[in-house]
Amino acid sequence: MQLYAFHLMPYPKIDPDVREKYSSAWVVYPNSEYDPVLGQRLYGEYLDQLAFADQIGFDAVVVNEHHQNAYGLMPSPNIMASALIDRTQNAKIAILGNGIALRDNPLRVAEEVAMLDVMSGGRVLSGFVRGIGAEYHSMGLDPTRSRSRFFEAHDLIVKAWTEPGPFSWDGENFQFRYVNVWPRPLQQPHPPIFVPSQGSAETLQWAAQHRYPLACTFVPMERLKQFYDRYRQYASEDFGYEAGPEQFGFTSIVYVHPDGEDAAAAELEPHIKYFRERAFTLPLPTFFPPGYTAAESYKTRIQIARELAASGGPTLTAGEPLIGSPEQVGERLERNLAACGAGTLMAQFQVGDMPHDKVMRSMELFGSEVIPFLSRDKVAS
Repeated sequence: MQLYAFHLMPYPKIDPDVREKYSSAWVVYPNSEYDPVLGQRLYGEYLDQLAFADQIGFDAVVVNEHHQNAYGLMPSPNIMASALIDRTQNAKIAILGNGIALRDNPLRVAEEVAMLDVMSGGRVLSGFVRGIGAEYHSMGLDPTRSRSRFFEAHDLIVKAWTEPGPFSWDGENFQFRYVNVWPRPLQQPHPPIFVPSQGSAETLQWAAQHRYPLACTFVPMERLKQFYDRYRQYASEDFGYEAGPEQFGFTSIVYVHPDGEDAAAAELEPHIKYFRERAFTLPLPTFFPPGYTAAESYKTRIQIARELAASGGPTLTAGEPLIGSPEQVGERLERNLAACGAGTLMAQFQVGDMPHDKVMRSMELFGSEVIPFLSRDKVAS
């Protein structure tokens, strides 16, 4: 089992009437609502939380990329990864991920991740994403070219990391006379690549082809099982290998309270409400603009959206909610991982407008009591 500390770095002062006034906390939410003084404090607290995850034994800390929104204040995940290098000692720094289809120059990603890998002593995990549909509104890009740009950018970056330069590149989306990335990454042939995904069949097949671990967020357990099973099927039938638990991870909100589930749920509820009703205000046409994904994958997203709406909003976790006493959280985590055959939990401790002290108390309990609980079989053997 691998434990990753996942963070969105949200803005905690979104207008309570954001839906009625602006329709969304993405793309169109005015940046006049942002307070940079508060933002400075938030970045400090959020980085402290991720650094603490390293101290209590997490295998990786996770940053990600989103643009023009109050949901997640990380338009540049590589800057956040750089800030974490000296704050952490042992944990991998998982960039899940760089939106390579959003970049006019993917070589900048190749350069920056190589720099981070060298600076960190080879602790970088490099996630590649297309960017969700909202990003294509924000960047003024054609969503129908998203997948083509993503695949080509991936191929260019990997070649830039692994083949001697200079060489030229003349692709459909990107053209370079000289590809000659300095520095080269410390990890050879390149930093491990991860694929965060919303479960489209095209991405699942491509990830299985390359044997890249898959990370899914805010997906109900039954859907998660379907995505993983499809990946396993592609791996076995099309590419000749059996995909194990190390290939699969999922995100779950985690809140540990010494007094158990009822106390944990009461404390967590207002922050979940904030997350669902303010931060995650993202109309489906903005989330998935026409042409962003294939028709069958879009149909699946519509079905998932209906399932989430029926359940009150984005799911806390795939499977049993990871809230309660340390023992409750530990037992449920083991059952959830077993249910879908995953080997990695990406634990989201900070939710919506949750204050720093609550986050740290929950993380401290996870480190002092849940991690030893999860390790008991290893210790016994």
